[in-house]
Amino acid sequence: MTLLARLDRARDGLAADSALYGLAAVFALVTALTSTLLPHRAWGAIAAWAYLGAFLVVLVQLVLRRPRWRLGLTYLTWAGAAILPLIVQAVQRSAGRTGRAQEEVLVVEHMGERLASTGTPYLGPDAIAALPPGEQLLGYAPYQPGMAVFGLPRAAFGDVWWTDSRVWFAVATAAALVGAARLLGQSGSSLVRAVQFATVLPICALTLATGGDDLPVLALALLALACCASGRYGAAGLAVGAAAALKLFAFPVVVVLAVLAIATGHGRRFLPGAVGLPVLALLPAFLVDGDAFVENVIRFPLGHGIVTSPAQSPFPGYLIAEAVPGGRYVAIGLLVAVALAIAVLLVRRPPRTAATAALFCGYGLLAAILLMPTTRFGYLLYPLALLVWAPALGAVLSRPTATTAPHDDTALYRL
Repeated sequence: MTLLARLDRARDGLAADSALYGLAAVFALVTALTSTLLPHRAWGAIAAWAYLGAFLVVLVQLVLRRPRWRLGLTYLTWAGAAILPLIVQAVQRSAGRTGRAQEEVLVVEHMGERLASTGTPYLGPDAIAALPPGEQLLGYAPYQPGMAVFGLPRAAFGDVWWTDSRVWFAVATAAALVGAARLLGQSGSSLVRAVQFATVLPICALTLATGGDDLPVLALALLALACCASGRYGAAGLAVGAAAALKLFAFPVVVVLAVLAIATGHGRRFLPGAVGLPVLALLPAFLVDGDAFVENVIRFPLGHGIVTSPAQSPFPGYLIAEAVPGGRYVAIGLLVAVALAIAVLLVRRPPRTAATAALFCGYGLLAAILLMPTTRFGYLLYPLALLVWAPALGAVLSRPTATTAPHDDTALYRL
């Protein structure tokens, strides 16, 4: 057993729980006191108390040596650290208070309004260029067309708290995560840790409460992996297809799970939903204005839009793009090289368990986030959650997912 695994299991997982909640409380408090982003400060002021309460409960459990209700405490902490701040900010925003939502919330709601009125959630390049300079960034919608669904409640019912797109992000996220946990059918330490890294980890709770668009994508990907682990490949295709209809970040997961499904003889069940849902979401918007789709979803994230993306966290890809002559092309070249290496590994040693597929997805997305010229620190929630979910999936997959016994593909656990 590795040192990390021993630390994770110390005192039946309670030692790591106390560290997680204690550090999260400190992070939330520092955020409340020092962040320059008003939604983040508002999140920290509430979340710090939720994390502190969870930390104290775990301390009592440590003293009594009773590691009970760890999963229940995780959900309760998520409610206090993510759902409650989200609802408070949504209510305050509907009452006219500013600084209670990140820009992506507005972007998604504008997508819903445009979809309802024009048939496409996107503005074309000419329409974006015609906006005042200070509004051009918000004119972009760098998401797949399906994301507009979360903006439809506000388009239909107006400015009330429950039409805030974050509320519906949270509903979709909760439904997918609870479904995934139930499919795994266990209450052991690996599942608790997996759920924690998709819910109460500050990077996830903060994102859901203030912006939120990444969480349903992540949750649907995790649900797809849980479906594969339990042999429900048709449902897995629908889940990951829905994720890919929301955001391009889900497409690497689609590719890896497609390889898993084909390698284990379930391709015919998996592929219709995984491929069909993104295509069905794309076609109407593309037929109405294909150039608008390309401008928003392709050109803008690659740095070729009318304005520059604000996603500029100091990861290697961004630093190379900024500091090296022709650095953007160097970073893209490195990204392509890593993608090709992963593709070769997928072909030569295709995953035959959902756990190994999660590792492929986690390491692949981590490499992509680090090497992309424009990226955000918050995107790390994807690889972190995927990598931590692998042990929980592996516990379910003590039996093979394939129709015949698979070869040993556990080497990725030792990376």
